[in-house]
Amino acid sequence: MAVIEQVKVGDDEAGLRLDRWFKLHYPGLGFGHLQKLLRSGQVRVDGGRVKSDTRIAPGQLIRVPPIGTDAARAKAGPLTTNTMKRRGDGDVLAQMLIYEDEKVLVFNKPAGLAVQGGSGVSRHVDSMLEAWRNKRGEKPRLVHRLDRDTSGCLVVARTRSAAVFLTRMFRERDTKKTYWAIVKGVPNPKEGRISTYLVKEETPDGDRMRVAKHGDEGADHALSHYRQIDQAGQQFAWMEFEPYTGRTHQLRVHAAHIGHPILGDPKYFEHDTNWEFPGGVQKRLHLHARRIAIPHPDGGAVEQTSPLPPHMVQTFNLFGFDEAESGD
Repeated sequence: MAVIEQVKVGDDEAGLRLDRWFKLHYPGLGFGHLQKLLRSGQVRVDGGRVKSDTRIAPGQLIRVPPIGTDAARAKAGPLTTNTMKRRGDGDVLAQMLIYEDEKVLVFNKPAGLAVQGGSGVSRHVDSMLEAWRNKRGEKPRLVHRLDRDTSGCLVVARTRSAAVFLTRMFRERDTKKTYWAIVKGVPNPKEGRISTYLVKEETPDGDRMRVAKHGDEGADHALSHYRQIDQAGQQFAWMEFEPYTGRTHQLRVHAAHIGHPILGDPKYFEHDTNWEFPGGVQKRLHLHARRIAIPHPDGGAVEQTSPLPPHMVQTFNLFGFDEAESGD
């Protein structure tokens, strides 16, 4: 028997557009089908008619009619720490997947999920890939990394030969990685390059990178390009970063180095005692690997874009940033 559901909006879904909420919870529901349901009043929020671009708020009830296909009705839900705990590794990876072929996988890694194991890390992408071994017993292989708190495009090789090829492409910098970030203040100039040397140092709070001098022991060159896309007054800016090199924490250190640390960065965001974290913004790292372009082992290229994590969507809505302004 068909059932009408009343689904409550979660706390971490504040400010989401209604069509994006359906994409997260009912990934099999097509946009055209959703539009028909909205026009006919079958989808409602708190009993009222709504449009696809309606912004939702925590606690609201969304009326979801019988959608008709198992794929559409299978709830995905945003990948939060809690939802990941309730699902098996294979299911979590399937929800993260944004591209696949016989040799390459691209995932939209959620913020808070480590790529590899380490101190205090019990679940990470590398261990989860065990669930995706192929018939020959090959486990998909990591070919690059993202910080635990950074979300976005993560490329994984399906075969050994693909891993060798893709690892070389990253090492030889034949890839293009584009990140979005929200930083404190407004950089001047609004576009430029950051070139420094970085060295790792141990601190009571774990390893940390710092700017060093050329010739310092263990120091490696790091080069990043940046441009401002939009700003919220003089307090915050929406930035696009392209790292040419791939040093640990490179963009986070470089943003802080020019005086505009990334919002929510627990290691490199230093501020005076009079500065207050903006209300309505989650204290999480606002850094997202938005796009990746990499040569494919069989020729051609793989280019993928990943949607923003919920906490950055919430901040974009609060600050009035529009993704359409990015020129994607």
